[in-house]
Amino acid sequence: MNRRVYLAAVGSTVSAGLAGCSAVTSPFRNDDPCDGQSCTIGMNRNAFLPDEYEASVGETVVWKNTSEAIHTVTAREASLPEGADYFATGGFEDEQTAIDAWHESQGGKLETRETFEHTFEVPGTYTYICEPHVGAGMTGKIIVSE
Repeated sequence: MNRRVYLAAVGSTVSAGLAGCSAVTSPFRNDDPCDGQSCTIGMNRNAFLPDEYEASVGETVVWKNTSEAIHTVTAREASLPEGADYFATGGFEDEQTAIDAWHESQGGKLETRETFEHTFEVPGTYTYICEPHVGAGMTGKIIVSE
């Protein structure tokens, strides 16, 4: 085999193999993808970072898709404290509508680098999921106190 052809083939294979590696979180980097950015909670391939966040009443939490995957933020309706507003990317009024919209047309998707925000007005514990990745354990919790 011609040496140049061989080197070109090896170089192309290595380049293609490494092409997606920049999206993978390095074990040597800070695990907070929002550190120094305009968000409260980031997202990697299958997790909210952090997966639990403490907020105060009146605080606006900002989620940012810091990965290359499409995500959602979908509140678990049964976890909402009495009197709390429902929240989900796409502005859906309830959990079932948000889930159905995702499965029908990727409704409520949060593309790479897009943000979603919600202001928490009622104290309590709120749980939420990423609908396309809930099977992989992508869940989160917000604990809101007075």
